[in-house]
Amino acid sequence: MAIEVGTEAPDFELKDNHGATVKLSDFRGEKNVVLLFYPFAFTGVCTGELCALRDELPKFVNDDVQLLAVSNDSIHTLRVFGEQEGLEYPLLSDFWPHGNTSRAYGVFDEDKGCAVRGTFIIDKAGVVRWTVVNGLPDARDLNEYVKVLDTL
Repeated sequence: MAIEVGTEAPDFELKDNHGATVKLSDFRGEKNVVLLFYPFAFTGVCTGELCALRDELPKFVNDDVQLLAVSNDSIHTLRVFGEQEGLEYPLLSDFWPHGNTSRAYGVFDEDKGCAVRGTFIIDKAGVVRWTVVNGLPDARDLNEYVKVLDTL
């Protein structure tokens, strides 16, 4: 079960698609965070969602907001995926220990070995302000993210 609105977001430290370490707590007091979990790079729905974010990037990466996309793929897979699709935001690897961050947010599917489509909007104080979890085949509505961010 996904963590609930109003709770403090679990901190994490993951490598991005370029090998740099990204910590959620580094954004505390600075930016709201859109934390997006997705099953796998190079799959149809995931690619569509991440490219839609790319196409609207100024809404999700700016002085007030940081987008972080997390999958259970390796950093090497994410680097190729990001380059191929022109994704210029952090693609974080929850590969090892496998799924630890996804589990902390309650979005790891133990049977499939990957994260489901969970999104968490975290305010500058580190508190989860909005969340949605969709099944593996169900794309999310990016317009909902924008509406929530406008309220923060």
